[in-house]
Amino acid sequence: MKVKKFILGALALVSVCSLAACGSSSNENLQDKIEKKGKLVVAISPDYAPFEFKALIDGKDTIVGADVELAKAIADELDVKLELSSMSFDNVLSSLQTGKADMAISGLSATKERKNAYDFSDAYYETENAVLVKASDLDKYNSIDSLSGLKVAVQKGTIEEGLAKEQLKDSKIISLTAMGEAINELKSGQVQAVDLEKPVAEGYLSQNSDLALANFALKTSDGDAKAVAMPKGSGKLVKTVNKVIKKLAKEDKYKQFISDAAQLTGDAVDEDE
Repeated sequence: MKVKKFILGALALVSVCSLAACGSSSNENLQDKIEKKGKLVVAISPDYAPFEFKALIDGKDTIVGADVELAKAIADELDVKLELSSMSFDNVLSSLQTGKADMAISGLSATKERKNAYDFSDAYYETENAVLVKASDLDKYNSIDSLSGLKVAVQKGTIEEGLAKEQLKDSKIISLTAMGEAINELKSGQVQAVDLEKPVAEGYLSQNSDLALANFALKTSDGDAKAVAMPKGSGKLVKTVNKVIKKLAKEDKYKQFISDAAQLTGDAVDEDE
């Protein structure tokens, strides 16, 4: 029996290893497959202006933002059409494992945990943190300690969720699916603050005069920078994406993408309505 169990266990291990090898080999050819089908499918959660959000363009509900422009640049480099696959943020990465998308560009940070399961490009944007509060509470909430015992909303699955849990240990962190939901909770008094990225915060400030940027923020690190996610083993595709990112950085294009997207936030479509 022991010998039989050993043999069965060994066969199972070989099977798992073979599947992993096949998956890795398949992903090595991902760029070739994308070019052959003539289409790049990018997973995105369009509720994070100015990076990705919906706006009315010529009367049509359209996904726009700095990350969308990055996706277009990558598709152009591959000489294929771009297809944006819209989904909730907590499904963006898993879509790469299920094969529903070729890559994910949705304000993602290349954390150590994520790198174990996915390939990531070079960083294309350094994260800036911010805390939003009601304008009437600006003097009241003027430090991390002032939020002790209070509710702070974050978007589920984001790097800000992790930062808040690490640095606001005396606060009650409320993780919500969409950033718009978090802002509504703040405006209605259900939470006392929202932790998010600075460009995102500035977008909401431009539309909500009753909100204000707190005079403190959470600390970020180099590992919090934004990067493009791809299935594990996508070596050739990673190199192509890095080529595009390097070119955009040299021309300072991504910052321009953010600036251009910020001009569209007034036409943003509120998905919570």
